[in-house]
Amino acid sequence: MRALFSVLIFSAFTLPCLAQNILRSEPLVLAPYETAYVQDASCPAGKVLKVTGVIRGLHRKKACVTLVSDQASLAVATP
Repeated sequence: MRALFSVLIFSAFTLPCLAQNILRSEPLVLAPYETAYVQDASCPAGKVLKVTGVIRGLHRKKACVTLVSDQASLAVATP
């Protein structure tokens, strides 16, 4: 019974962390190797822009990727 209870408590904290937030605009500041998903018109329908931060002096890495709908949620970016 204790094992079942501890699994339920653990899953309640870890499952919300697995979802990816999809922003409406690209963040101005992005830490190196941090990833942000942006709903952008530059990608075709059904895909989102994956932006990866890099170290100073380099350009950000951008690619259009497909996300599973169960893993994504729409969030508002704060400029």
